[in-house]
Amino acid sequence: MEVGKETAAVNALCMNGGDKEISYANNSLFQKTVIVKTRRVLEDTIKDLLSNVFPTCVKVADFGCSSGPNTFLTISEIVDTVHEICRQAQLKSPEFQVFLNDLPGNDFNAIFRSVPAFLDELKREKGDLFGHCTISGVPGSFYGRLFPSRSLHLIHSSNSVHWLSKVPDGVENKWNIYMAKSSPPHVFKAYAKQFQEDFSLFLRMRSEEIKPRGHMVLTLMGRRNPDPSTEFYGWELLATSLCELVEEGLVKEADLDSFNLPLYTPYKEEVREIIQEEGSFELDRLEVFEVNWDTKEDTNNNGSVLDKYERGQKLANITRAVTEHLLACHFGDAIIDRLFTRLALHEAENLDSNDEKVVNFVVSMTKK
Repeated sequence: MEVGKETAAVNALCMNGGDKEISYANNSLFQKTVIVKTRRVLEDTIKDLLSNVFPTCVKVADFGCSSGPNTFLTISEIVDTVHEICRQAQLKSPEFQVFLNDLPGNDFNAIFRSVPAFLDELKREKGDLFGHCTISGVPGSFYGRLFPSRSLHLIHSSNSVHWLSKVPDGVENKWNIYMAKSSPPHVFKAYAKQFQEDFSLFLRMRSEEIKPRGHMVLTLMGRRNPDPSTEFYGWELLATSLCELVEEGLVKEADLDSFNLPLYTPYKEEVREIIQEEGSFELDRLEVFEVNWDTKEDTNNNGSVLDKYERGQKLANITRAVTEHLLACHFGDAIIDRLFTRLALHEAENLDSNDEKVVNFVVSMTKK
């Protein structure tokens, strides 16, 4: 992949905007489940933060916020926790300054259109004890500095930091689009090296932006086994669909060979070691949990039962909502509909294999 094309591809790593059938807003139940499952850790982290310092304005940044209901779900959880702490102590809630970060191509317009109604609902729910809240967007890569030094109390990121700053250098991964059991050893090493560099950089950037004793909560996808060659990663059906388009002459083989996802799912101890070696944060918690990628939705909006092809289409839409911009940037827009029609058929014929659970980590840290 040419350098310019690679940079453009990673900058296109934005979820599908809007509210159509293939939008991220309508295909992010998996990500919502992750946020809900990690609520307890976020609550405990906020309680610990406020036990050490009780600011008049809590400054929060959510990195990789995307758009849709999940964006506001995270903000709600933070505000709810702070408000409950204040209610129990009969204190007025502090003010909130919330910064939502994602790449410039993110659908920030959809977020901004939803902010007034969201804030009005918060005020109705919380009453007079609720403090003023402002929400703003901060476009840019979280692999660089985005905020002034020592300006943030709480940093949050869900389902984002497993995305890399770029595809690892020198990856020759014929007929695959990510780490796969058939990938040569150098592919696994290149991905691990890129994640080590990127995650270390992410921690260093955030350590400059967060206040001393500030807290950070991250969730990211991971893997069970320290040996990456033994893992099933779930991208095989998309790779198969692309290979079939090559065989039909609709995609150039060279384009497929030069495409790899800028994504890495680490092993738990990799995450722990990088945090300890980078040295800016104390690791408070590192927990592992699993979530079904297939959300098992077997009915449509009318309540009628979906057949296997309709379920396959739902699964293809989930993948499309996350990867369409990335794929279109590399292969062009012309193949996208055909690619995901084919993927939907493969998903339908492989529903039994969709029982694979996705490993996730939740990490809570304190700035030293």
